[in-house]
Amino acid sequence: MYTEAVMDHFRSPRNMGVIEDADGVGEVGNPTCGDMMRITIKVKDDRIEDVKFQTLGCGAAVATSSMVTEMAKGKSLDDASEISNKSVAESLGGLPPNKMHCSNLAADGLHEAIKDYRSRQTATPAE
Repeated sequence: MYTEAVMDHFRSPRNMGVIEDADGVGEVGNPTCGDMMRITIKVKDDRIEDVKFQTLGCGAAVATSSMVTEMAKGKSLDDASEISNKSVAESLGGLPPNKMHCSNLAADGLHEAIKDYRSRQTATPAE
């Protein structure tokens, strides 16, 4: 059912945890299956310097979260914004059709963290 890459990322997830002083936070969930995901990013010179995730969900949700952090780390914000659910699934060697929504969550969580970071940069400081 799952590829060896999916099982590897599930058994040994990369970048699990939280960045306490994160520059951006993305939280997404799927009410149908109950999966919840939180991605935190640290940005330096318009690049994702560090990225961590916390996921409550199935093995595919954990694996796609792990993979998306690996794909995003070191990338420019623009390049990381281009990471799609399809590219996450392909990097894992594919997902069963009924688990493709997990890759959507992972990519969406990353996009939300980037969006949060950018909104913080354009916000006017309080006086």
